[in-house]
Amino acid sequence: MKTLLRTGLVSAIAACSMALASVAPASADPDTDFGNELHVYGIYGPKDYNAWIGKIECKRLRTGLDANAAESAVFLKTNLPRGTSEQAIYQFMSAGINYYCPDQRPVVDSLAGQPQAANPPVGAPLPAEQG
Repeated sequence: MKTLLRTGLVSAIAACSMALASVAPASADPDTDFGNELHVYGIYGPKDYNAWIGKIECKRLRTGLDANAAESAVFLKTNLPRGTSEQAIYQFMSAGINYYCPDQRPVVDSLAGQPQAANPPVGAPLPAEQG
């Protein structure tokens, strides 16, 4: 009886070990993760190109070249394949922000009607602001 119990226990441990070994490790490459998220949305294309566009999108938002989501969408529409739907453009934008510039999340949140956090003004307050 003890031998049967040990054999069952050893079999259970072996099965758990095999199951854990078969779980794919998380990718350490944000470009791969970005591409995988795009695939969930049905957006396909060269991994390096999509990652490059996502990184440029973030640079344009950070530098103020694109002041809001609408301007960023125009850039993406110009650089994604012809015929890309508006929904796919905004999904691409959101995924790019998720992986390459999470600090720009307010840009996407503004589309949902959530107020963007205002940057505090630089310098001393004006007399009218001193209330």
